[in-house]
Amino acid sequence: MAAFGIVYGLAARQAGFSAVEALAMSVIVLAGASQFAAVGLVAGGASWPAIVLLTFFLNARHILYSASLAPWFQGRSRSERLASAYCLADETFALSLAHFRRLGRFDRRGYWMAGGFVVVPWIASTGVGFTAGQLIPDPTRLGIDVVFPAAMAGLAVGLISGRREVVAALAGVLLGIGVGLVLGPTVGIVAGGLGGPLVGLAAPGASDDGRPSDGGGERDAEAEAATVPALGLP
Repeated sequence: MAAFGIVYGLAARQAGFSAVEALAMSVIVLAGASQFAAVGLVAGGASWPAIVLLTFFLNARHILYSASLAPWFQGRSRSERLASAYCLADETFALSLAHFRRLGRFDRRGYWMAGGFVVVPWIASTGVGFTAGQLIPDPTRLGIDVVFPAAMAGLAVGLISGRREVVAALAGVLLGIGVGLVLGPTVGIVAGGLGGPLVGLAAPGASDDGRPSDGGGERDAEAEAATVPALGLP
């Protein structure tokens, strides 16, 4: 998160953002892929409706993330759920869901540890990247550009536990790369994130349902599991 945030801070500066604007986006939007897309569109002179529409589609996966976590949060107060939603990023979702499955129950401390290790480094490194990122002559020479894809791939592998997850992950990769080469990486992200889970749901097979043991509510665990790996793809 820190390495990726540094690159974002540098990109925001190069796009003409002020320090306050760059930090405000990390605090308010708090979504790496959408922030990078927005910065690129701003630098390219895109209209604000186009920027809003694109970032909406990029962030639509968080609706599925929250739906998958909802059974684990049953019985929690509205204020706690709202606060937890703020920290809901790709990494928070993957780490906390895997943790809940291992325990078989909701764990407040575990969720906030996952969220804290995402939110705090991201915001802090945005400031570092904005003020000192120009000291890095070429981030690609240090491999910083592959940090996000590598992290997402690692999180996806950790959540694969059955045939449908494998199919969803592979379909998401193929759709994301194929569509990205033809229509651009941003469209590829949306296509892989939406198409991968649908292909996974259509595949035969079963997976570990990972139900909450404390009566967290009914859900279609196979559908949830199939959505996980592909949605986190960069």
